[in-house]
Amino acid sequence: MVSVRGRFSTRRRRTPQTRHTNTQGLTDGLVPEFALLSSVPSLSFPLVNFKQSKHTVAVTNTITNTTHHTMSSSAEWSPDSWRSKPIKQAPAYPDEAGLKKSVKELGRLPPIVHPKEIVALKQHLRDVALGEAFLLQGGDCAELFDYCEPNAIESKIKLLLQMSLVLVWGADKRVVRIGRMAGQYAKPRSSPTELVDGVEMPSFRGDILNGFHVDEREIDPQRLVKAYQYSSATLNYIRACLSSGIADLHKPLDWGLGHVRDPELKRKYSEAVLSLTDMLRFLHTIGADRSDKLDTVDLFTSHEGLLLEYEQPLTRLLETPVPRPTANGNGPRNDSSSGPTETKKEYYDTSAHFLWIGDRTRQIDGAHVEFFRGIANPIGIKVGPTTPVDDLLALLRALNPDKEPGKITLITRYGASKVRSLLPAHIRAVEDSEYHRCVVWQCDPMHGNTVSTGGGIKTRRFRDIFEELQETLRIHKEQKSYLGGVHLELTGDAVTECLGGSEGLDEDDLSTNYTSFCDPRLNEKQALELAFLIADHYRNERRPVL
Repeated sequence: MVSVRGRFSTRRRRTPQTRHTNTQGLTDGLVPEFALLSSVPSLSFPLVNFKQSKHTVAVTNTITNTTHHTMSSSAEWSPDSWRSKPIKQAPAYPDEAGLKKSVKELGRLPPIVHPKEIVALKQHLRDVALGEAFLLQGGDCAELFDYCEPNAIESKIKLLLQMSLVLVWGADKRVVRIGRMAGQYAKPRSSPTELVDGVEMPSFRGDILNGFHVDEREIDPQRLVKAYQYSSATLNYIRACLSSGIADLHKPLDWGLGHVRDPELKRKYSEAVLSLTDMLRFLHTIGADRSDKLDTVDLFTSHEGLLLEYEQPLTRLLETPVPRPTANGNGPRNDSSSGPTETKKEYYDTSAHFLWIGDRTRQIDGAHVEFFRGIANPIGIKVGPTTPVDDLLALLRALNPDKEPGKITLITRYGASKVRSLLPAHIRAVEDSEYHRCVVWQCDPMHGNTVSTGGGIKTRRFRDIFEELQETLRIHKEQKSYLGGVHLELTGDAVTECLGGSEGLDEDDLSTNYTSFCDPRLNEKQALELAFLIADHYRNERRPVL
């Protein structure tokens, strides 16, 4: 049972208040030969407007940690073969008729994303696995239906774009952007119940299952269809923003540093900002900013594939598009001289471009691994202190038997105090196996560093987040492997949920604007600060030794 502090748990849900202090545009290129610009033809799927159902079904729910389905197991895969496996974190739906109706409706609706976009992302992640690009993934811990509004969506897009520009400058590599957006509505919980103001009730498990407020805690299968509608609407608006020039480099950038208190840190930031603005001015001077590629960028979507009742009906057997070559030339040629190509069909989970398996659901014989082994999407696996080395290799062999570079992203999350003792063994297990230079190594410095204050408020210390990330960078350098990305819980809003950073937030500041309904997130200034620190690391790595 989890106890929730009353002054945060009983607050009415509200739309985040957005601060417009992020960039108005960027591109992922900006190296001397400008070859880092990408031109994926995605994010042009037709806009769809769905009418929300006015009906809600209130049912009583008893959540169990493990449920065994009765279907006999089989070596053959199908979208529903997961039902033959034991499953963790499965909600109990007493209203079976309502569940079947919602699942049937999901199976009737169009895909949210297109295989062409998924294949494009796989090509980019292949480049990351080979050390030729860097992955930036970020967004809310638990996305709410209420976040489907223009300011909330725009603020996250702008923050991810500004962070990626900083990383391009620092790492001198293309940046692949994936948002924890348009579907991150389900959250695993350690306990089926929690105390809210002294009253025991079902835990909040994300808007796709139940509501945060005390009168919405019963599992409602109609929320499955609502999740589809809100995901579609969010992604539609993301596409509209990108096609309308939200990432246009011709627009001014806001690099305000008034919040930075530390003089040395401010000097470093000022140096970085000066270099970035000089670079953009140079592009304008030589006319390189007249390219259409400076008007838009790629932004892919992701969420944890936790609720298989939602993922299954959105998994479709579709024709696999021929991938276009990426900026470094990877990918087959696609012209008339190459002759006709044989088409093939694969199963794509069309709820998102990228999905990951969480730390609580990665059992090798479990339902989630069974489901994920059959889809063509790129997949993430959370790796933590409880991940045995043998399990790690077993998971790779189950989920990527063809050893496709970039197919699997290993998202490591140990905690600042444990990363040194655990990460090297995991790196060696993978890099000394047949999966050498095959996976994307990504650091999640958030989940292993969650603490509670004396008053019971969940928070994270910025110094712990950066320490784990910095130590992870050092370890990969020692092991001669490549840390290809970061995975962050962040928001474009001026929240006060994580302690520290250049603003110097302390425990007394948490109540100022603590709006998370799950785990604490980096605010816009803390997230951008982290991007500067990562960029500074890579620039120092590139400096010649005199």
